[in-house]
Amino acid sequence: MVDLLRNYYNGQWQSAHSSQTFSVINPANEELLAKTPLCGEKEVDEAVQSAQGAFSAWKKIPASDRTQYLFRLKTELEDHFEDLSRTITIEHGKTLNESRGSVRRAIQMVETACSIPTLMMGENFEDIAKGIDCSTVNRPMGVFACIAPFNFPAMVPFWFWPFAVACGNTFIIKASERVPLTAIKIFELIDKVGFPPGVVNLVHGGKEAVNALCVHPLVKGVSFVGSTPVAKHVYQTACHQGKRVQALGGAKNVMVAMPDAMEKTMGQKSIATAFESITGCAGERCLAGSLVLCIGKETYESFKNGCVTLAKNLVVGSGLDPKTSMGPLISMEAKERVSGLIDRAIKQGAKALYDGREGLEKLKGYFLKPTILSNIKADMEIAQEEIFGPVVLLAEVESLQNAIDWINALPLANTTTIFTNNGAHARKFASEVDPSMIGVNIGVPAPMSFFSFGGSKESFFGDIKAHGKASVRFYTDTYTTIYRWHHEGSIW
Repeated sequence: MVDLLRNYYNGQWQSAHSSQTFSVINPANEELLAKTPLCGEKEVDEAVQSAQGAFSAWKKIPASDRTQYLFRLKTELEDHFEDLSRTITIEHGKTLNESRGSVRRAIQMVETACSIPTLMMGENFEDIAKGIDCSTVNRPMGVFACIAPFNFPAMVPFWFWPFAVACGNTFIIKASERVPLTAIKIFELIDKVGFPPGVVNLVHGGKEAVNALCVHPLVKGVSFVGSTPVAKHVYQTACHQGKRVQALGGAKNVMVAMPDAMEKTMGQKSIATAFESITGCAGERCLAGSLVLCIGKETYESFKNGCVTLAKNLVVGSGLDPKTSMGPLISMEAKERVSGLIDRAIKQGAKALYDGREGLEKLKGYFLKPTILSNIKADMEIAQEEIFGPVVLLAEVESLQNAIDWINALPLANTTTIFTNNGAHARKFASEVDPSMIGVNIGVPAPMSFFSFGGSKESFFGDIKAHGKASVRFYTDTYTTIYRWHHEGSIW
């Protein structure tokens, strides 16, 4: 008998009213792990009411006292680091080292949120006019929510909620119905730490819960991470209700390899870095590379040969096995979608240098080996769509300008990377490309917790990006007071 998971709000575990459920499957062996309740308006409203009820008292607690709960949570996260990492691997499929990396990033978010007493400071200025002073303060707004994706069940919610509650807001997390077990374990730690009831809340569910959060009148803002079509829906729906929204969408992350990146040992490092970016976490990450634009024939040939060699040597299997280099995709639907993209690309003229769909008969889960496709053209479906799978796309272009033009023609603009040791090339690239997260010899240009995170164009919908200093702007409203004091004998 598998567990039917519960929500967490008002400081207690709560059974769902909905009888609909979603099966949580281990993608490495198809084992049924649990059942996620698909909650709707009723459960969302109960969670929001709990959060709203806690807000008036929570916002009055000094910021330095609010962050004490986060300090305690950091200790608990460190103490349960391996258990959390193992849970991610079991329900998502990524390797244990990849899971550890994501938990570490979550902890870093907590660490940065603990600096809110500094980050949240306002401004003062005397004598903006004769005898008149001015000051600003940043005040919390109320109930915020995040809608989390399946690919990083620990890390992504931590991009949002620690900053929000440190600022004095209360929060609701809608965990992905595919990977809820990590959220359950984290909320066990939140409960242990002793946050006041209603400050941090968890609701399970799918589309109905998402829409309920987007339209609830007491929710002040929504953060979302997922595909571009859903990001656009969340943005339009919540904005129409007058809410603040930051909706992080899909990606088509292009990498550019300059000829000088192939010199000596740097060539091997560049190829290995690009390959890992594309195949890490089975390609299921919004910062994963996808397409490598090789400048010149020699660079192109080096990447083709190098990527095929790496693909042949990569070990696919359970993420709990230390010998495994890459785990499964999240579901059979995801595997079939990626396979279909490969099929259509080949029909459109791409050449399969290594087909990762072959030789998997003995594996029970949702596995694909890396596929290496060359002869990619800009008008191919696979060159424009987010793959979210381990498919390396290779194309030859004549110049850096050709590569920049290709990148800027794409509607998705999350990240991009250039491999070069030429400062002029790197400077031109960084100043002219549209994606707003840029790497130079970095495979996954993910900003640290104290920098802001988010793409551009159709990879991001909103005005204020995630974590870092931007979080204070998103989770607070600025109030300005202008002072003039009357003193005995003074003239206004």
